[in-house]
Amino acid sequence: MLTHDPDLAKTARAGRPPHAVVVGAGLGGLAAAMRLGARGYRVTVLDRLDGPGGRGSCLWRDGHRFDLGPTIVTVPQVFRDLWRACGRDFDTDIDLRPLDPFYQIRWPDGSRYAARQDPEAMRAEVARLSPGDLRGFARFLRDSAARYRFGFEDLGRRPMHRAADLLKVLPRFAALRADRSVYAHVARRVRDPRLRMALSFHPLFIGGDPFRVTSMYTLVSHLESAFGVHYAIGGVAAIARAMTRVIEGQGGLLRFGAEVDEILLREGHAAGVRLTGGEILGADIVVSNADAGHTYDRLLRNAPRRRWTAPRLARARWSMGLFVWYFGTRGTRDLWPDVGHHTILNGPRYGGLVRDIFREGRLAQDMSLYIHRPSVTEPGVAPEGGDSFYALSPVPHLGHADPVDWATRAEPYRKAVQDVLEARLLPGLGQHLSASEVFTPETFRDRYLSPHGAGFSIEPRILQSAWFRPHNVSEEARGLYLVGAGTHPGAGLPGVIASAEVLERLVPDPVTARAP
Repeated sequence: MLTHDPDLAKTARAGRPPHAVVVGAGLGGLAAAMRLGARGYRVTVLDRLDGPGGRGSCLWRDGHRFDLGPTIVTVPQVFRDLWRACGRDFDTDIDLRPLDPFYQIRWPDGSRYAARQDPEAMRAEVARLSPGDLRGFARFLRDSAARYRFGFEDLGRRPMHRAADLLKVLPRFAALRADRSVYAHVARRVRDPRLRMALSFHPLFIGGDPFRVTSMYTLVSHLESAFGVHYAIGGVAAIARAMTRVIEGQGGLLRFGAEVDEILLREGHAAGVRLTGGEILGADIVVSNADAGHTYDRLLRNAPRRRWTAPRLARARWSMGLFVWYFGTRGTRDLWPDVGHHTILNGPRYGGLVRDIFREGRLAQDMSLYIHRPSVTEPGVAPEGGDSFYALSPVPHLGHADPVDWATRAEPYRKAVQDVLEARLLPGLGQHLSASEVFTPETFRDRYLSPHGAGFSIEPRILQSAWFRPHNVSEEARGLYLVGAGTHPGAGLPGVIASAEVLERLVPDPVTARAP
């Protein structure tokens, strides 16, 4: 029997505010819980893992801390706004360090590109690689700023669940050539193939194919130049823990090791959840931070669905998978002095590799890697004198016709990653290894319940963004809301945190919220 009170206005007046159940303690779910708690809801957050953060959590191995997912904090203002909405100060709770350079990109020919916030330094980088592209680079930056103002500050921070919302913005989409891909847009501004890669790869950080994703996502370049790139001491997991403290300070409850099996409906209204062990929790509203595909295909499996049916989800285009090797080293703190906090190591192909990953579903022999070395900024992530790393390689998700068998391919692929690192970035790596852990798309499927083991949920193509993306307020059940990477405005820390801001504009006032 569900335990919610049917007369919410009466219970609110009696001192019992309506109950919101949040499914998932990823950053989107935690941000939603914070905003709901600040609004006056009684909040319970449920998560199947043993701690907060979801993909933004961490693990420890032999004295090394490994940040499992996001490592880059851009637009810290979205966090400051969130804390302010709860009457708190983000910078009191979190030690955020600006990075300079943001990251370094390296190509097989030995050339390098360091991304920085200082405009003169960036022009110098472009001039060093391709002086003929300086004018086009300046135009690209103006383009990026215009797309940021529209795509993030406007579109990304307001609801997009009504067809009328889409119709209003179509002229602006057309004016900004949203039909053009990120790569196609960059290619119209600069000619050097290295610069084309350096200015177009950003969609990979949110699960998108740069050759297919709408050019609106060039806004990421403006995010970096306007707000910088930061690292939180303690990793993103420290932000997640700080969020739990805010929720608990509001009187909210967090339960870990509690997996939701189904969202329960009553007369078409979300009325609670059933856990895998059979326990039922009543609710007046339910917010799902689970992947949107999992929410509709699994958690609402017994409910009639009009839009997000199983066939529609099967037709959706999903982001790529991720192969991540977390490894620790001994006695290396001063061994590789030119390897900074973030490095992008390009393979010999760009377009061909992306095609193999997204369209062919083929695990290529070559690879490009993102390497995270937080110990240069926070020595405490590793034993004294050592380092903690992760190397991330984009790979196909598990939904292709002939998915990769990671049970047999994981270790050979890890060894191939190590060979590339030893040859091009970390000579002698094998002699210093002290800890090792591997995540494959199968890990993402099993740990995070991510459909097809996709790293970033539904791919942010133009017809899978804004109104076309799963909405923050569900059309399948009243009182059901969605936050996180799989819903509007999309993946990445700013998008995930902004999804809770959008949610706050959609939920009813707690005094008038009402379940049947």
